[in-house]
Amino acid sequence: MRAPLRIAVLASGRGSNLRALLQARLRGELPIDVVGVFSDRPGCAALALAGEAGIPSFAQRPADFASRSEFDDSMFNRIEAVQPDLIVCAGYMRLISDAAVSRFKGKIINIHPSLLPKYPGLHTHARALAAGDREHGASVHCVIPELDAGAVIAHTRIPVLAGDGPESLSNRLLEREHQLLVQTVKAIADGDLDISGNQPRWHGVPIDTPLSSGPNGHLEDQR
Repeated sequence: MRAPLRIAVLASGRGSNLRALLQARLRGELPIDVVGVFSDRPGCAALALAGEAGIPSFAQRPADFASRSEFDDSMFNRIEAVQPDLIVCAGYMRLISDAAVSRFKGKIINIHPSLLPKYPGLHTHARALAAGDREHGASVHCVIPELDAGAVIAHTRIPVLAGDGPESLSNRLLEREHQLLVQTVKAIADGDLDISGNQPRWHGVPIDTPLSSGPNGHLEDQR
C-alpha cells in the first residue's frame, strides 16, 4: 500500500482548490497529506482555511524582498523543510523563478482557468468570450519558469452559453476545475501519472494529447 502523497500548496486567494483537495481527502477519495500551505499574501482566505484544518502555513510579502529570486529562495526553503512529494499551485498569483523550478523539477503543477495553450495569464474568461469561443475550460500543467507554458497534463471543458459573462462562465467552470485538480493529484498519488521527467507520462506512456477529466472521478486518455 502506498504512503499518502505529501503535498505542499501555494495559494494567493480564497483557497477554493485547496478546499476541494481537503474535502476529497476527508471523503477518502484522495490519498494525500497536505503538509503545508504557503502564500505571498498574509491574511488571505487560503491561510485561514489551512488554520481551520490544522495544517501548518507560512506567508511572506514580496515587498519585503529585493528580488523575485530572493523571495523564492526564502519561500522554497520553507517548502523544502516540509519534504513534499508534490507542490500544487492552486490560485498562486506569482511566477516562480528558474532556480526554484529547477530545485523542484518534476514536482510542481498548476491549475489554470483556460484550455491551455489558449489564454495564459489573467482574465481568461473575458478573453475567451471576446474571442467568440464556443468552448472554455481549465488545465492542469507542469510548472516551468515561463508563464503557464509547461506541458499540459489534462483539460476539463464546458460549453460557452448564450448570455454568458465572465462571472457566470467562471462560476460554472469552478466546480469542474476542482474536479480536474483532484483527479490529477489522485492520478499522481496512485502512480498512474508520472510528472518527474521532461514529459508527463500516463501509465508509462508520454502524454502527447492532454488527458480529460472523467465523469467517474478519474482522468481519461482521449487518444
